[in-house]
Amino acid sequence: MTDPAVERDAAEAASAFAHPPVEPDASVAYGEHPDQVVDFYAPRGDTTHAMGSAPLVVLLHGGAWRAPYDRQHVTPLADFLARRGFAVANVEYRRGSSLPRQRGEGPVAGRWPETFDDVAAAMDALPGLAESALPQADVRRVVVTGHSAGGHLALWAAARHVLPADAPSGWRLPSPPRLRGVVALAPIADFAVAEDLGVCGGASAQLLGGKEYFAGRLPYADPAALLPTGIATALVQGRDDIVVPERVAESYVAAAAQAGELVGLTLLDGVGHFPLIDPAADACAVVSEEISQLAW
Repeated sequence: MTDPAVERDAAEAASAFAHPPVEPDASVAYGEHPDQVVDFYAPRGDTTHAMGSAPLVVLLHGGAWRAPYDRQHVTPLADFLARRGFAVANVEYRRGSSLPRQRGEGPVAGRWPETFDDVAAAMDALPGLAESALPQADVRRVVVTGHSAGGHLALWAAARHVLPADAPSGWRLPSPPRLRGVVALAPIADFAVAEDLGVCGGASAQLLGGKEYFAGRLPYADPAALLPTGIATALVQGRDDIVVPERVAESYVAAAAQAGELVGLTLLDGVGHFPLIDPAADACAVVSEEISQLAW
């Protein structure tokens, strides 16, 4: 007998991935690698946006940091947010190999340190890139959002100023980033819990280079270890998510509270993993509202 939760998850994924890709208004490289690119979406709608008048949403896609999943699958979400009045930057970054490590295994998740190198470089370059490529964007009002593995990267991007002093070059910031906040969608926010639950086939350990590096690299990569940040943070999580279960988000929120920081957590009943990025789902409107509360 088929598991109803698995059937629901498959249906939600099919709906989220059914939307055709939406072409950006501009694409700009932030480095020399083909994956070091940002797609910009101008705010749409009846209102004319003056120069620098629309908050900028930085969007980091998910896909377990694995090569087969690129930024194309969140272009409908980027367009959805643009139609809500935001300027949007859809960031690509280097992900894991598209080739299985061994027969019967899926593609490896992420690259150490390149995945983090790219997110740091993109975040640092974005204000300048947006000012030239998307003049409607107000780079003083930036909210970072991301889904699943991208939710992890969004939390990490907002915590670079609390990285250990010996973090790899270019990662650590001397002061908090100029962000209005971060909205993480079903994020892989606590690596220890994610590994315990087998989230995405052990993708967290793969991202850090393998189980032999896991413990040593956690202080540089795990959002639950990078608290408090002082950055306004909200998590949106489906209660019926079987890809990144609710327990991962709850563990991050608990870690934040223990560090003296309040993190918002919106739990959506009857929602799994993919409606959060599906413009046809009610959950996507909740995501937009959470971003609005920080951006405006």
